[in-house]
Amino acid sequence: MYSDLLNSLPVVLTFTNFAVVVIGVLAGIIVGAMPGLSATMAISVLVPFTFGLEPLVALGLMAGIYNGAMYGGAIPAVLLRIPGTPAAVATTFDGYPMAQSGQGGYALQVAVVSSSIGGIMSAFALMLLAPPLSKVTLLFGPAEVFWVAVFGLCSIIFLLGGNPVKGLISACFGVFVSVIGSDPIFGVDRFTFGQLELLDGISIVILLVGLYALPPVIDLLETPLKTETDASKLGTEPIWKTLPRMKSYIKTWIRGGIIGVWIGILPGAGGSMAAFMSYNEARRTSKNPENWGKGEPEGVAASEVANNADTAAALIPALTLGIPGTAVAAVMLGGLLVHGLQPGPMLFRENPDVVFGFMWQFLFGAILLVFLGGSLATNSFARLLNLPRPLLGSVIIVLMLIGVYSINERMFDVYLMLGFGAIGYLMDKMKFPLPPVVLGLILGGFAEENLRLALRIGRNDPSVLFQNTTSLVLVFLTLAVIVGPFLKRRFFDNKKKG
Repeated sequence: MYSDLLNSLPVVLTFTNFAVVVIGVLAGIIVGAMPGLSATMAISVLVPFTFGLEPLVALGLMAGIYNGAMYGGAIPAVLLRIPGTPAAVATTFDGYPMAQSGQGGYALQVAVVSSSIGGIMSAFALMLLAPPLSKVTLLFGPAEVFWVAVFGLCSIIFLLGGNPVKGLISACFGVFVSVIGSDPIFGVDRFTFGQLELLDGISIVILLVGLYALPPVIDLLETPLKTETDASKLGTEPIWKTLPRMKSYIKTWIRGGIIGVWIGILPGAGGSMAAFMSYNEARRTSKNPENWGKGEPEGVAASEVANNADTAAALIPALTLGIPGTAVAAVMLGGLLVHGLQPGPMLFRENPDVVFGFMWQFLFGAILLVFLGGSLATNSFARLLNLPRPLLGSVIIVLMLIGVYSINERMFDVYLMLGFGAIGYLMDKMKFPLPPVVLGLILGGFAEENLRLALRIGRNDPSVLFQNTTSLVLVFLTLAVIVGPFLKRRFFDNKKKG
């Protein structure tokens, strides 16, 4: 398995495959630097434009954007105290006070080096842990795969935080969308309402763009940014001169990186939790905790290393089990499906060059952050914060419309995307989580197909779903995921109140 990893390296080092990672990192930094935009939105907009590209080229763009956007969120967090991405909230605690005292340039350099180190650790975790996990999952039959899909859905619903009922409703909506179209076994039309365009089902690209790209743009247009930043007052030095000053952060980087990788593997946790946990742990062990929140560079390092260590780690369960750890990972699963790559155990056997090449691209994207972000993220990207919000939002909407129309060259898809966008906007306002919708669409059809296959093999005997140890373990884990939050709320939270 690891020989395939080494064999894919020369393919990634070709000019095209390496260049798209560079472009993706730059584009991701720009997107992350814009308050209100995110890696999820950027990749959602990008997916329709990758249809004509080779899978590895398209995935390289996504990997670059993911890495770049996670760091890019630190730019407005430091300069304006406005997190460019949700994971950059903890960066504002010390990054903005540093900028106020004339150390904004150094804060950004600490952020970019920490982001790069976190991304590198995350990429190595993906390389080391995903291949052996994929070997285990190759032993799964239809019944086991069905329970994996159910476990994935329940993990996102009940571990994502917030209201489990809302998570369940979101997931059920995604599963409903997955069954629209022709029945895969008998060819019967389901929920097409007489529309021929729905016979092939609903493209995941349309759902992704509508749910994840349109609502943030609407919010962007609703709340224009009025604060301006003066890029000439950042106090920037060349990054190679500031690196020696960062030696004292090595322990923070190692600890935060481990926290980020661990959180990334957990379904539904995400970079925000990793950043807060790393920040709190670093502050707890600091020799001068009283300085934290007043401009402590180590606070920026702790936050940024953790929220970037979450990136590739979130793809470990996504690539091997089809269970994304974060919303961005869910969108990237959609990108894999667009190119005919089914996430799960067979991905490593049927497309090793693509999946292992994707891992290398993540690693190179993290390394490139230092060279691209460290030299460009100060004056150049600080000026981007002053772009008019209406102009930016209009450009993104045009790109969305063009991208969705280009899929099948029909306006029906555009109307469908706008409809999902309206649904996504309302769900966002009512605090319904969006990742369960995407996972419901991805895993709904997958679960149905394997359930029906398992029942056909077992001659319609439901006991076939519980006949081996693996299935029973997965059933137990699913029940634990469902019951766990209720027990925690019933006993532990009540004890705290008492």
